[in-house]
Amino acid sequence: MTDLSAYEIEREANIARNRALLEELGLKDTSTSLGLPPKHTPKAKAKPGQPAKRPKREHVEQAPRRLSARLRKEVIDPHETPTQRRKREAEAKKRKREEEEERIAAEERAKLAKRPRAHELDLAVLTEAAELGDTELGDLRGIFQAITNVPVTRRIGDVRDWVFERSNQEERELEMLRSKLGKMKIVSRAKVTDNRIYSSAYHPEPSKDLVFVGDKHGQLGIWDARATPDEVTDEDGNVLPPSDKEMGKCWRLQQHWPATSQSSISCIKFDPIDAHSVFTTSYDCTIRRLSFVSSVSHQIFSSGDTLITSIDLPPSGHEMWISDTSGTLTHYDLREGEKHTRRYQVSDNKIGSVSVNPTSPHLLITASNNRFVRLWDSRKLQTIALGTESSGLVDHDYDYETVQTFMGSTQGRGLMRAEFQHGKSATSAQWDPRGRSIVSTSYDDSVNLWELDAAKYDSLPVFPSFKPFSRIRHNCQTGKWLTLLRAVWNPNPDVYPHFTIANMQHSLDIFSCKGDLVARLSDRERISAVQAVTCSHPNIVERCATGNASGRCVLWAPPNA
Repeated sequence: MTDLSAYEIEREANIARNRALLEELGLKDTSTSLGLPPKHTPKAKAKPGQPAKRPKREHVEQAPRRLSARLRKEVIDPHETPTQRRKREAEAKKRKREEEEERIAAEERAKLAKRPRAHELDLAVLTEAAELGDTELGDLRGIFQAITNVPVTRRIGDVRDWVFERSNQEERELEMLRSKLGKMKIVSRAKVTDNRIYSSAYHPEPSKDLVFVGDKHGQLGIWDARATPDEVTDEDGNVLPPSDKEMGKCWRLQQHWPATSQSSISCIKFDPIDAHSVFTTSYDCTIRRLSFVSSVSHQIFSSGDTLITSIDLPPSGHEMWISDTSGTLTHYDLREGEKHTRRYQVSDNKIGSVSVNPTSPHLLITASNNRFVRLWDSRKLQTIALGTESSGLVDHDYDYETVQTFMGSTQGRGLMRAEFQHGKSATSAQWDPRGRSIVSTSYDDSVNLWELDAAKYDSLPVFPSFKPFSRIRHNCQTGKWLTLLRAVWNPNPDVYPHFTIANMQHSLDIFSCKGDLVARLSDRERISAVQAVTCSHPNIVERCATGNASGRCVLWAPPNA
């Protein structure tokens, strides 16, 4: 601390003298005795939860720079002998060769660091950038062990569920749902990933609130939202109160590589058989599977240089449908391996999402940048006899022209069962858990709903009409810095069907399968950003999680849960 100047010393003395004089005269509380209002101190707003420990940025090794003799400031003796000069030149030549070899090696290491990692990655490698200690790694392994003790199978409904003959029955179910979901408040929040959240999924384990989120740089965040958090201190070493610190516990795994925007995680799905593993798709053109049993992540599929946008699995869990930016649907049988995949280019534009009907797995719904939401019969896709087999990783690769030719033939009638054209790009389309309702979102600022009669699935090759029965006006203009808004069904088949979607006014909107607004959840004091990504617990009704563009997540639940 610097010494005070003479002026500052005199000023402090004057202040102390005046204070003592006021106390002697009894004027210290004058403002209170005169009835003047005390000085109002504005209540500090709640700060977003801060991470207890910021992960260390990945260090990228730079190649050594080549310098001239002048910049190296090499001093040459003007009186050196010819022998000394030859020795100096030989040493300089050797040093130059070593520097060049070191530069080339550093460039190769930098190139390798930017390439996707196709080999198996254990938990220590996945968490290397986060620099987790033994205690934190042990906690994560404990979470994995807890969710693998008992298998949790994905549950599906029936197409006849929640179909009422009288309207008052449906109104009663809707009111019950409103009374449950309308009471949800923010019970936990934390910064789960370092960058913008692109995708999320809620693990079905009923005893935990375990949320998985994927961010812009290939990071998979795992958030145990209701766990007891570690103590967090401020810069002075004081323990922060619960309202100012991160809630729950979170771990960050670098599931896809490199840690740049080339590896954004676009979709997260759990294994529908037992939920003992999680599948992630990324813009690095790969799909990885992280096993909670072995704690090892391995690559199961690569699309070459085509970005993967989404995946979906039927309840059997043995196969997978993959959509990508080339407008292609890829069928991948997990029992056969990557070499036996089939690719069908069904669109001339990017397909943003694909969804498999849970009760009729041969029916697929897709949303594409060409503005169309289309319903496909995958049984017809597998009967295509045209095209040629490739010698690469894909056994059967049918281009757009081949698929269109087949659709125009008698044999291909019924491949595309129905289609609907939005005003602008369709961003998503999804089946509900009973396989009866469809919800789609689009840049034309609309959320559309369909309800399909199960009898039409097999009786008619082409639906006579595929117009939505409900059209909800909803602002979907996310722009460049927000993740696309997508309507996501609650996967719980035991509750009246409803879906969640983010609102640009920083709230979470919940709508029923009939298009009725069930709840609009918001908290202006604790939320100051669009909660663009949403997901719901598959087995607990009053549980929703949302994420924003800064990597922060919020858990909505009843306050007394």
